[in-house]
Amino acid sequence: MKRQSIDGSIFKEFNYCTTPPSTRWLIIVIVLMVIIGVGLYTFILQGVKGHVITGMRDYVVWGVYITNFIYFLGISYACAMISCFFHLTRIQWGKSLMRILELIAFITIIIAPVYILLCIGRIDRLHFLAFHGRIQSPIIWDVIAIVTDIIFCMVYLFLSYVKDFARLRDYTAKLDIADWKKKLYRKLALGYAFEHEQEKRLSSAMDIMAAIIIPTSIVAYSLLAWLFGMNLRPGWHSSIFGPQFILNAVYSGVAIIIIIMWFYRRILKLEKYITDNHFYFLGYGLLILTLFFGYFVFSDFITNWYNTQKTTSILLQKLLDNSQYGIMYKGSLFITLFLTIVVIGIPQLRTVNSIFLVSVLVMLALWINRYLMIVPVLETTYIPISDPRPEYIKYDPTIVEWILTVTGLAVFMLFLMIMTKLAPVIPVSALEEKSTFKLFGKFSFKDHSK
Repeated sequence: MKRQSIDGSIFKEFNYCTTPPSTRWLIIVIVLMVIIGVGLYTFILQGVKGHVITGMRDYVVWGVYITNFIYFLGISYACAMISCFFHLTRIQWGKSLMRILELIAFITIIIAPVYILLCIGRIDRLHFLAFHGRIQSPIIWDVIAIVTDIIFCMVYLFLSYVKDFARLRDYTAKLDIADWKKKLYRKLALGYAFEHEQEKRLSSAMDIMAAIIIPTSIVAYSLLAWLFGMNLRPGWHSSIFGPQFILNAVYSGVAIIIIIMWFYRRILKLEKYITDNHFYFLGYGLLILTLFFGYFVFSDFITNWYNTQKTTSILLQKLLDNSQYGIMYKGSLFITLFLTIVVIGIPQLRTVNSIFLVSVLVMLALWINRYLMIVPVLETTYIPISDPRPEYIKYDPTIVEWILTVTGLAVFMLFLMIMTKLAPVIPVSALEEKSTFKLFGKFSFKDHSK
């Protein structure tokens, strides 16, 4: 028994995925491709010349690359967990955000491992990891976790698209669009015909995948945290790294979804599906996460402050000294703790645009937080060395590392733009339920933001 199809005119609101690319879209894609091309050249250059063209040396063996890896991976896990949480709890207002979250989760988990390849150097020996890797090593645990999560995110993302591909297959059958795109929709729909049994199986599959992804993401990111926590180096040897990593990931995940949905709403005119209340709800979520983040920062600082080890004292001095990392450290705390609370907590300052701007600053501050977790610790040696020249210990990222960082952002934007042209970023199939159109019911925060 087939379900009655929704009116195909709904796709007129999402005609950006069925019409030819605009001139602006093509220009942006060309610019991104140029950036990626420069990044590929830089990648080859590093492969030929080695890490000597980066700022990494014998003591600071990790830098911007590992910071980007941890950062992108955290965003992926967080967005996957939030999307699956929305799906399992059937939260109405979360339906319009689920696909954006799934796209971010999938794209970032593809980008993140590339920075590990940039960090290890000898990529030609990468296959040894599969043949000679030791299961006792936490690094192997991390590899297994990342590969597993890539597969889960890819499957879950595709399942969420099946209904919409079927709708697009039916809607575009009589439209004057490229034949390759019609064939693509037909193949990706997998013969889905909106039959009751098909829908029941698809719904069950997505429920199972969502229920698996949430704990898998938590465990996978905890494994990365434990990789640091199992090290006896001061600054890393901490039992709170696991939950702290998860919290930071969710914090950055909420911030990036606010940023992306702001751009989508502005560019694609999606005010009907991404409302002001979405920003207020997520803004309050950001505020709550700020308070938890402050608790973990205080717990970490106070335990290190009372630590009697000399190395720990030197590390704290570096983080507080304005001539070293003090400005970065205090600036990131000001944004993540004080600024977020003030802007979102005070009704007169809380607007859609202010929440967006705070989210941008939070994303930057959390990246700095990850950077300060890596570099100052590695610059603080276990024991004094006889020849502590700055070039031996001090880490300064080179233009090569910054180019490859920007390349990762360009790849993220390019994939997001391509996927947006392929299918709507709002799950059209979810609009079958009339209640979906009334996303918030009687709840509204517009009056509170005035």
